[in-house]
Amino acid sequence: MTSACKDDFLQDGSVTDGPITEEEVWANDAYARGVLNNAYFSIPEGFNIDGNGGMLASGTDEAVNSGVNATLSIFNNGTWSPLRTVDDEYNNLYEGLRKVNMFLENLEGSTIIPTDGLSVAEDKSRLKGQAFFLRAMLHFELVKRYGAITLATRVFSRDENLNLPKNSYQECVKQIITDCDSALETNLPLWTGEASETSKFAWRSGDKGRATKTAAMALKSRMLLYAASPLFSAATQVTWQEAADAAKAIIDLNKHTIFSNYTNVFNYGAAQYNAEVIFATRAQNRNDIEQDNAPISYDGARGRTNPTQELVNSFETTNGKLVTDPSNTLYNPNAPYTNRDPRLALTINHNGRVFKGKAVQTYVGGADGLNRNINATRTGYYMRKFLSEAATWNQNSNTLARRPWVVFRYAEILLNYAEALNEAQGEAAATEVLSYVNRVRGRNGVAMPALQTTNPAGNAYVAPTKDAIRERIHNERRVELCFEGHRFYDVRRWKQGELYLNKPVSGMRITFDENSNLVYTPFIVENRVFQEKNYLYPFSQNTVNRQPALIQNPGYTN
Repeated sequence: MTSACKDDFLQDGSVTDGPITEEEVWANDAYARGVLNNAYFSIPEGFNIDGNGGMLASGTDEAVNSGVNATLSIFNNGTWSPLRTVDDEYNNLYEGLRKVNMFLENLEGSTIIPTDGLSVAEDKSRLKGQAFFLRAMLHFELVKRYGAITLATRVFSRDENLNLPKNSYQECVKQIITDCDSALETNLPLWTGEASETSKFAWRSGDKGRATKTAAMALKSRMLLYAASPLFSAATQVTWQEAADAAKAIIDLNKHTIFSNYTNVFNYGAAQYNAEVIFATRAQNRNDIEQDNAPISYDGARGRTNPTQELVNSFETTNGKLVTDPSNTLYNPNAPYTNRDPRLALTINHNGRVFKGKAVQTYVGGADGLNRNINATRTGYYMRKFLSEAATWNQNSNTLARRPWVVFRYAEILLNYAEALNEAQGEAAATEVLSYVNRVRGRNGVAMPALQTTNPAGNAYVAPTKDAIRERIHNERRVELCFEGHRFYDVRRWKQGELYLNKPVSGMRITFDENSNLVYTPFIVENRVFQEKNYLYPFSQNTVNRQPALIQNPGYTN
């Protein structure tokens, strides 16, 4: 405890003169709170998972990473192994769990000076709620990567035998749900938009990014959705109806809503944790997201995340039909970005799209085109989502934009409910299922045609079968949630890795003909490999060496 509580551990603004004792930590309000505050930093964000500006999208059919010998290629080239890991958050997450458990075990005897007009008991209850949420969140981050893991619900002593086996997957799910429910029984604020005038437990503006009850409910929704999915359903007793009920509980509160501006959902400066955001990490002033992902002609940006043609093709035309539908007369292959779902231009910088006041040039020979320099797009596209047009970089004086990583948002909850209800009730619930998908599609500025089981003019027809509706829900998640890290885990929980991740990904080469007309030619960018073992992460060899009882995930042993 002495070595763990130096001032670099607290990260709450407190300054110490060196090591402090355990008794001093829990006798000091700022130090005690600092232990909990510090655990929030263990929640991974998705803007840079490889230390080189890479995002998880490049480990899926959403994107290709432009970096030479990018670490993220390990996901795709068949070399993923205990000796070649990526996005290995194992140690970080267990360090966070240790801090949370230390806090829970010492909270009752701690000196807490209440804030916001709360009593000591009320403030401690709110603190406890944060800790339960964080313990559930950190366990979930482990489970979604590795499957079954060793649960950490107490502080382990360094003197005890730490060669511990895994708990079962079912036990892991049960613990995460239990901690979510425990958080709901405390004085946590109901949601991020709750004001102090309506609840004394509300967070002040400077505390946005902390846990709420709807954050715990959203985590419960996602955990049950994963547990009910084909990859895990045999290992649990979770039903699709339970997953549907968990999502519907948030919807029925009628607190969170679809935000009117899709771009600003992710932009703290414009929206200040808007009503769509259920939980997000702390907001930081930054411009690294733009430097890493903007097109290369924009002040030396590195263009890391290059959307694939497969992702581009998943965006419908404005009549609600896919571009691959032979009956779709609205799609023009000679003008492929016209008459498209508005989310295409809101998430992807394609040729001709205006970004920061000038048109992106991804045609061959263009300022942002293929092979232009070492960082140039490999697919003919750049990511647009998350980027702030106000941010500047590589200038004498740069401008930063304040943004968090959005972990849970209301659009996901609506899609969670639609998916789970369709799987649970099928055709009997078809109209209700599509109505919740349509809430997402109907966002101001998007306004895609409503999906319906009848075929009136101006709406998109979906055959009222479970399979047909499932395909549309899967595609809606692919479009609405792109680059947010969902695709990586969605494809796996659906057990569709071989279908989507074990084949080449493609891009678009744009050239000019003799009449100076643009010519669009799809091409294969790279081949991809997916094996059965890749449904789960491997534990690193160092982890297994330290903890042999853990047992490596199937397929990764020599």
